[in-house]
Amino acid sequence: MDKPQLVRDWRGRPYLVGQSDQDLINRSRSWMFWLPWAAMLAIAPLQYGYAASASALITLHRGSALTALTPLAVWIVCQATAAVPAIHLVRSGRLGVRPALYAGAALSGTALPAVALAGGSTAVLAGYALLGGIGGGLVYGVCTEVVARWYPERPATRVGFVTGAFAYGAAPLAVVAGVAPGLIQPAFAVSGVVALAVIGVAARFVRFPPRHWWPPEIDPRAHALDRLILRRTPPAVRQFSTGQALRTGTLSALVAILVCAGAVSIFDVIALATMGGVVPWVALTLLITLNGAGRACAMLASEVFGRRRALSVVLALLGVGQLLLAAGAAERSAALIVIAGVVAGLGGGAFYPLIACLVREFFGEERTAEIHGVVYSSKAVAGVLGVAPAAVAVTSQTHAGAFLFMALLALLSAAVSRGLRTPGRPATLPV
Repeated sequence: MDKPQLVRDWRGRPYLVGQSDQDLINRSRSWMFWLPWAAMLAIAPLQYGYAASASALITLHRGSALTALTPLAVWIVCQATAAVPAIHLVRSGRLGVRPALYAGAALSGTALPAVALAGGSTAVLAGYALLGGIGGGLVYGVCTEVVARWYPERPATRVGFVTGAFAYGAAPLAVVAGVAPGLIQPAFAVSGVVALAVIGVAARFVRFPPRHWWPPEIDPRAHALDRLILRRTPPAVRQFSTGQALRTGTLSALVAILVCAGAVSIFDVIALATMGGVVPWVALTLLITLNGAGRACAMLASEVFGRRRALSVVLALLGVGQLLLAAGAAERSAALIVIAGVVAGLGGGAFYPLIACLVREFFGEERTAEIHGVVYSSKAVAGVLGVAPAAVAVTSQTHAGAFLFMALLALLSAAVSRGLRTPGRPATLPV
């Protein structure tokens, strides 16, 4: 093993070189990618799985749509607010990766069987929404940070791929809800056992590399001077503190985008799950699968065409998907609904990793976790904004009108994304 040494690039960014993944963990760093991916796959039923099972859960608990969907809104609030301190505590070293994931495994493994308990929203609200939200936030926050640390040369693409599992991992539960809704209780119970086992295994092996670690097979200084990276994904003008970032209009714009697009994303799953029939179920399965797979595709495209351009395209796709869903619901067109599910799915989740990348490229890397935490915590507002109209649409059977409202939100977020600029760069310079 070579002696580790700290080098700096032309921007002054430090890199710790000289230690390979084999030196540090006695195995390939791919373990630090696939284990977090599996953990994210295991917690997917907590959000998209619950939303996809909305119709079956309404019947199961013999309540109104609002009663069945309120726990989902509370879960999203808890998950979004728990992920932020989890990342901060782990980054600062005050919370270890292993205890954080063990806690996430225990909480998630308890929350999923709680959904299977029929006849009481109190048990579901306490067990699923509160415990599951905190557990999901812990797993989400730790896994994304672990992958970003082990793949510093391409953190955005790798994290985008891993977070995609958080969406398409719910596809099996969506299939059960559509094909055999009577089996939704044992499906959630089995999901709880799987989550406990998979996240527990991840906790046993996952760990952080040393601070500023860089893979020895890649020259960090040459990487920092790559012309394509500098042109398509330019670095921040300077390192912003959280307070400085909050005073920029750019951070407010990113929050607005995530709130609007996040609300549309969760609404689509609930709306399709409660429309009834085989066609909406097929569209729902496609939407969830592409919601996850589209994240990896969008990140690859953004490295060629630029983050902001990719974000605008993704949000435009999400808006067009809503218009197609509204037309399909109004005309009861099977073809339109399925096509709309594909289009909305491609735009329904990719904005999350793209926004995370833009935070790093707008405000610098030193406070990325804190600043992105401010943006990501707005998902709590998005959850309420997405679940409330869904409950109204389910109760009144006005899906077409609700989809039009969501189209307005998605297209508004796309319009806001077009005006994003790098903070600190003179307005006379091109975007």
